Amino acid sequence: MIRIGADVGGTFTDVVALDDQGGIWTHKVPSTPPHFERAVLAALDQLIPHFSTADQAVSEVAHGTTVATNAVLEHRGARTALITTRGFRDVLELRRVRAPQLYDLFFDKPRPLVERRLRLEVDERVAADGEVLVSLEESELERLVERLEAEGIEAVAVCLLHAYAFPQHELRLGQYLRERLPGVPVSLSSEVLPERREYERSATTAVNAYVQPVVQRYLGALRHGLEQRGVDAPLLIMQSTGGLAPDWEAARRPVFALESGPAAGVLGASFAAGQLGLDQVITLDMGGTTAKAAMIEEGRIAHSPEYEVGASLSAGNRLIGGGGELIRAPSIDIAEVGAGGGSIAFLDQAGGLRVGPRSAGAVPGPAGYQRVGLEPSLTDANVVLGYIRPGD
Repeated sequence: MIRIGADVGGTFTDVVALDDQGGIWTHKVPSTPPHFERAVLAALDQLIPHFSTADQAVSEVAHGTTVATNAVLEHRGARTALITTRGFRDVLELRRVRAPQLYDLFFDKPRPLVERRLRLEVDERVAADGEVLVSLEESELERLVERLEAEGIEAVAVCLLHAYAFPQHELRLGQYLRERLPGVPVSLSSEVLPERREYERSATTAVNAYVQPVVQRYLGALRHGLEQRGVDAPLLIMQSTGGLAPDWEAARRPVFALESGPAAGVLGASFAAGQLGLDQVITLDMGGTTAKAAMIEEGRIAHSPEYEVGASLSAGNRLIGGGGELIRAPSIDIAEVGAGGGSIAFLDQAGGLRVGPRSAGAVPGPAGYQRVGLEPSLTDANVVLGYIRPGD
């Protein structure tokens, strides 16, 4: 039997195939944004002739990807609406009173993934003990659908007060939206994160909705391409915790696979360290858009109940939080910065040098690739400084 592993980054895509006898075939290609699946399938086309002659079937396809993460980092997700109980639409923007650097007078809060005009309110209220204080009326639902259609919304997040324990209004609203807007994914906080604390639940549900259309299109296209090549094995997506989930579950709750690619890197490093007899290890995963680091202590990988995406430094530690999008979902404890090989360098309004999080990616790529990229990236700086020789 053949097992296939695929890792998709913003710049490069790697695919590896392994058989039962220890045979290994690998292929690396540039990623193909926005249709990232094309790179996976192109690499697979190069590998299939090597193992197809052995008449071995593919048993599984394991996949790690940063497609969702990069959509958040680069604000390239869906046009998303957030629906809340009246009076609570600004919870997403108010956040927690926290900044990465306590005395940084020039700190600006991140721009919300859902702008204020698309954070809509409904007249309903359920108390903390489950008592219905304000009923959810049919007229409210109809008005809401009309507004969503007029705004051209591509995804909807719903987070009603106390829905983590008493989701009846949220479930009714979700059912109504799914019936009236069949092509629009709807994320309910009671399904994504049924926990108390309004901001954490709102933020996590909003991110899930923001990346869901991107991930659904990607996984659907990848599954279709695999089937065209005669591969009908399970497609398993690496989760942020380091486990695997079927593609349909990852498409339903993509927020739990946001750190998919980085988590796979830590697992790979942990396995390699174990083979070498090392139990105290710092891992470093440098990509085209971000760089990730993690610690393995006494052979164990640390986990965190939450983390941030999009901050200058993201980690599962609230002491340095506040600079990115909070994700209340378990993950391998990874520190991440928005600076990778393709990160673009620029001067800010004060003339200060900044790097990232915007990346040249595979398209247009760094200027040194001599394609269509013109903006300077870290790769270009390394070429100019002689750290990377032209032609390498």
